[in-house]
Amino acid sequence: MCCGVKRRFLLLYATQKGQAKAIAEEIWQQAGTHGFEADIHCISEMDKYNLETEKDPVVIVISTTGTGDPPDTARKFVKKIQDTTLPPDHFSHLQYGLLGLGDSEYTFFCNGGKTVDRRLQELGAQHFYDTGLADDCVGLELVVDPWIDGLWPALEKAFLLQKEKEGMSSDAVSSSLSTAPHVGHELNLSSEVQNLKLEDERVRSSDILTQKLVDIHLVASTRDTEPSLVHSVPPVSQSALNIPALSPEYIEVQFQDTHGENPHLSSLISEGTTFEVPVTKAVQLTREDAIKTALLLELDIADTVFDYQPGDAFCVLCPNNVNEVKELLQILGLSDKGEHFVCIKVKQGTKKKGATHPQHIPERSTLKFILTWCLEIRAVPKKAFLRALVECTSDAGEKRRLQELCSRQGASDYTRFIRDSNVCLLDLLHAFPSCKPSLNLLIEHIPKLQARSYSVSSSNLYQPGKLCFVFNIVEFPACPTRPVSRKGVCTGWLAELVAPLLLPNKNTLETKGGSSSAEKIVIFARPNNTFHLPADPSIPFVMVGPGTGISPFIGFLQHRQKLREEHPDWEFGETWLFFGCRHQDRDYLFKDELRCFLENGTLTHLKVCFSRDSSTAEVAPPKYVQDVIRLYAKEVARVLLKERGYFYICGDKKHMADGVSDAVVDILSTEMEVDKLKAMKILAMLREAKRYLQDVWS
Repeated sequence: MCCGVKRRFLLLYATQKGQAKAIAEEIWQQAGTHGFEADIHCISEMDKYNLETEKDPVVIVISTTGTGDPPDTARKFVKKIQDTTLPPDHFSHLQYGLLGLGDSEYTFFCNGGKTVDRRLQELGAQHFYDTGLADDCVGLELVVDPWIDGLWPALEKAFLLQKEKEGMSSDAVSSSLSTAPHVGHELNLSSEVQNLKLEDERVRSSDILTQKLVDIHLVASTRDTEPSLVHSVPPVSQSALNIPALSPEYIEVQFQDTHGENPHLSSLISEGTTFEVPVTKAVQLTREDAIKTALLLELDIADTVFDYQPGDAFCVLCPNNVNEVKELLQILGLSDKGEHFVCIKVKQGTKKKGATHPQHIPERSTLKFILTWCLEIRAVPKKAFLRALVECTSDAGEKRRLQELCSRQGASDYTRFIRDSNVCLLDLLHAFPSCKPSLNLLIEHIPKLQARSYSVSSSNLYQPGKLCFVFNIVEFPACPTRPVSRKGVCTGWLAELVAPLLLPNKNTLETKGGSSSAEKIVIFARPNNTFHLPADPSIPFVMVGPGTGISPFIGFLQHRQKLREEHPDWEFGETWLFFGCRHQDRDYLFKDELRCFLENGTLTHLKVCFSRDSSTAEVAPPKYVQDVIRLYAKEVARVLLKERGYFYICGDKKHMADGVSDAVVDILSTEMEVDKLKAMKILAMLREAKRYLQDVWS
């Protein structure tokens, strides 16, 4: 620990779902043990810091959302630094290090961080530490942990250079070095531990814990050779553990009476205006024996000012499953408190830097409302949450296993048994029954319940006052780490909500008695700035949308049909649609509608494939859209290159969109007679020109 005054650096985070904030708080926690003081702020709190006059090093942790956008909390900051009137030396005094978070499943990986990094460089700022880009697809910790480890020596060097610039003598510099902590120094506690109680404050604050296991519950039997969520094997079970520092508690919960009303759902949303609209139609698009169940819902927006274009997305506010909320209350021993209003305050004297009332929790609401509408109880617990749960666990074996799962040594177990298995808090509480967390701990660590985004599957021009969307009911089957099967939070809720609208033996039903008797949902707009039809209707375009990926293209085609009817004198470019599904007779979505579009000329070319249907043909037909696209290489190349057309992809990223991109690269390479590297550069140029557009999910 540094003997003198701790050296300050500014720590900014920009988060969408809480990941960047949690990592920034981990940096803040570790800073003190390395002789630094982190001045931590959300990047949106621009009244609390000033980069124009900042003299100390700056560390930025920033995530990416949507199709490569900075998180909502960074929008004002990004807009400010993108001011074109700023001179190229505007931030020439600034030294910074940036950690970007993203998911390589998406095209614009870590683009939020890259955007800020690039702009700061353009304005003269200098790196004191190399930029890190962490990938949630393989596990953020693979980059985050070593990046944080390397941050401390980089800060040391930055402060030394700063002192040299200030004219310090070499003796003073040496003195500064001698009092700084040795990077990589580990506190080794090698005593044998039987019950693993972390009551000593020195151990509690350390991030190193060495334990020799003698507890009988942790000795692996000859049969227990495979690790699981609750069981570890060597080397993890016998390792000294590097565990995260324990985050200080900062929330205080007080129960009040049962009188009053919960806030309106609109108060939970800061992104824009919300609209409560009725569901006026529900259609099951797939047959009962289809592997996935796809539903189409129609919303009545006639009495609202909600507006959209084909290709836009919108968000649905959804609650957690009522039975899961009930189960959680029961495990917490709070079943009798569900209808009680709670008052949440910041704990007096908390050691948490900049502790504030969580913005997603109302000032006054019932406990059941908070667990139902405010907290993402299905969220995969972060390691900091697991670390906090250790302190609430009484059984020694369970405590050790939770420590392993949040440690560096247990990183692969965390990925396998928690992250990849989509384990949530309820699963953990069942697996570790001696873990009894407090309500304030849950509010501190469970992130905000996010609204779910869906692509619009209609045209306001074609169906005025209506908005349609399509989704598969997401299914999570039971597995060793999750003893019960579950449906998706939003898709499961929507399916249950509209079940009465689906008559037996009939897939559609107009609600009787008008929209007044219909179920209502709360939505808000999430416009897509690029995934739209070409402004010039004469430009041709290609659409690739297997499965529910066809959703936005139904809106495209409805819009195009209406334009053709209203403007018979206009010139319209040709339209291609590549669609695929498993079985032609089970999950061929919008089959009749597509045939109509084809017959009336709105759709010029329809190419379909069915991956699970058997064929008696001598040459088996292609199974996937990327294979069909290759059969039309010359036509695709002509549309993209000669006619400067557009190419749209919607659907699964990993198993489809990447394959389509590979097919397009091969087509460009063959038709232009260039190597693959050159073809990839051409595709990148098409992306940059917003003529190769994706709306994909993982």
